[in-house]
Amino acid sequence: MDEWLTDGVLVDSFAPYLQQPKDLIIPSVQQYELYRWVCRERDEATALDVIAITEQGTVITLDTGLALLAADMASQFKLAAMDAMIYSTAQQTGVELITSDRHFKDLPEVCYFSKAIS
Repeated sequence: MDEWLTDGVLVDSFAPYLQQPKDLIIPSVQQYELYRWVCRERDEATALDVIAITEQGTVITLDTGLALLAADMASQFKLAAMDAMIYSTAQQTGVELITSDRHFKDLPEVCYFSKAIS
């Protein structure tokens, strides 16, 4: 989502997925990461605007079942805790994870867009 927000090199790749915010599945931990990142890169007002966009979709909060699935995914795929929570949310809800984060590159059910310029 950061590529789309900052008009990055992958903005056109992400645009089709972000045109209908109501269709998004957003892990609450992703809201944390987005808010922190946008505050750092822009400002708090912009960060709150981004969070408002995420609120138009379905926000999935971390519960016990998801936490345990994330722990299993972290072990299985050698993911950091936040990445495991994000990936597990996609797995639990049956949606494809759309990302440019290389940590997810070779995982099942991931649509990965490389930032590398070819």
